[in-house]
Amino acid sequence: MDKIKAGIIGLGARGKGLLETVILPMSKCEVTAVCDCYQDRMDDAAKLVVDAGQAEPKKYSDYHDVISDENVNTIIVISSWETHVEIAVAAMNAGKAVAIEVGGAYSVEQCWELVNTYERTKTPFMFLENCCFGKREMMVLNMVKQGVFGEIVHCAGGYQHDLREEIAFGREKRHYRLDNYLRRNCENYPTHDLGPIAKVLNINHGNRMLKLTSVASKAAGVHEYIMKNKPDDEVLKSAKFAQGDIVTTIITCANGETIVLTLDTTLPRYYSRGFTVRGTKGMFEEVTDSVFIDRKEDAAHDFDWRTECSGNAEEYYKEYIHPVWERYEKEGVQGSHDGMDWLEFKIFFECLENGEPMPVDVYDAASWMVISALSECSIAQGGAVMDIPDFTRGRWLKEENHD
Repeated sequence: MDKIKAGIIGLGARGKGLLETVILPMSKCEVTAVCDCYQDRMDDAAKLVVDAGQAEPKKYSDYHDVISDENVNTIIVISSWETHVEIAVAAMNAGKAVAIEVGGAYSVEQCWELVNTYERTKTPFMFLENCCFGKREMMVLNMVKQGVFGEIVHCAGGYQHDLREEIAFGREKRHYRLDNYLRRNCENYPTHDLGPIAKVLNINHGNRMLKLTSVASKAAGVHEYIMKNKPDDEVLKSAKFAQGDIVTTIITCANGETIVLTLDTTLPRYYSRGFTVRGTKGMFEEVTDSVFIDRKEDAAHDFDWRTECSGNAEEYYKEYIHPVWERYEKEGVQGSHDGMDWLEFKIFFECLENGEPMPVDVYDAASWMVISALSECSIAQGGAVMDIPDFTRGRWLKEENHD
């Protein structure tokens, strides 16, 4: 691709933030169209583009118009969860390269539609799971590849983020989460934690996820928050939220590993993704930012991790910095989320320019997003075991992982 001419679809807080701090500062991308269902968001986004020294972009309220715009060759989807696949499919059918933000799928069929469309059109597609590009996550991936943790047996992670205000004030904030929490009960945001874990476990590249079971606690957190912080909202005070406060999903893999995912967004807590990797020689734990390597001379009950390990991951980073981070740190990684957003777009644009495979592809997207749809079915059936489809159609057995 000679010149990336992007249409940005979805200009809420996330879309506007990425446009301002990541996309516009990159000279590789010209923003030629912006799209949102709210006029003020389009106007604000267009002003950002002009202020960055680019020509004023076209403004559209219908994403179909962005896709049909001849001055757009790349679609970046940052809209509500339920529209991601729909827009991506339309873009690929039009031959427009596409990148979509994260969130879970609403049905298994939707994931197959994404894969089938890509295989038929061969249009470039990337899933924007920024946590796969996190500094620590990529360091741990490098350590795993070098055998530092031995044979990996178990991984865990979660989206553990107090979102009660965002949900309760969803109408005022014009945010789609509120409707999802009112009507669905599932692992609705699996990919922040599952993405890096899938890379560690070579999912779709010599390994795959086989089955899952999910359970959900009762829903009490948002209701109590509304009663305390929004006592005049008679509609939400009497609303019954479907989404359980804590959802736990257990996944088994073809190579014998297990994965535990936790969704925890409607009770008071600190932010954490809980990224944990356990192997026969050691472990990494994100909560304490620590690496523990087995030392046979230490008895487990005599070991004080708080003084010897907690917070020691930075020491390992110097030795095990991932080659991708090592390369781009020299260029000056910047932007939101400690640079992971900048890094994922940098690589997306470079892959487009050079015609290279995407590091987080359509098979990753389908495999990770389907967890939401399957967990919803599992929870509804009391934790029933659900089969996870093989979206690679058997190619996972032979696909080499280049991470």
